[in-house]
Amino acid sequence: MKFSHVGITTNTKRPGEVYVAETKVWVTNADDHRFRIEWLRYEEDSPVSDIIKEMPHIGYEVESIDEVCSGLKCILGPFKVHDGKTVAFFELPDGAIIELIEINR
Repeated sequence: MKFSHVGITTNTKRPGEVYVAETKVWVTNADDHRFRIEWLRYEEDSPVSDIIKEMPHIGYEVESIDEVCSGLKCILGPFKVHDGKTVAFFELPDGAIIELIEINR
């Protein structure tokens, strides 16, 4: 498991946003941010649950989402995003939100 980014909800348009139709959210690339922050701006009718919209999340790259997610509460996904990666969001027992990112090689 490798740290990828911290995701934070915003209402402000950001340079370089990319639209993810599956979740109706505009997302920046954390690779372009000095501190690996991914900004997320949701459309009003986004199907993403409020807990994801309201809480920051930490993203981790993993070899296999299925292998890592055992025993975790899935709250969104898995689904493919614009760059071919598969992502899923989970709520940990302590209430933290994580995003697992599987790089499809």
